[in-house]
Amino acid sequence: MIKIFLGFIVFSALAIFILMKGGDIDMGGEKHGIEEHPPAKTEPAAAPAAAPAAAPAAAPAPAAAEADKK
Repeated sequence: MIKIFLGFIVFSALAIFILMKGGDIDMGGEKHGIEEHPPAKTEPAAAPAAAPAAAPAAAPAPAAAEADKK
């Protein structure tokens, strides 16, 4: 039992040492709406390429044209 306790103490000390050397670490949990980030800069969308001309209406199928003649 004492080995588990000593292992926990050593591990805890190591973890605290590493966190202290890591710099500015915030252990405060999630922050909702406290920090405001500046809005992202958006580039205007490039003008789309010239739209292709509308295709002419397709001619009716020959079978349909013959049916109309009857």
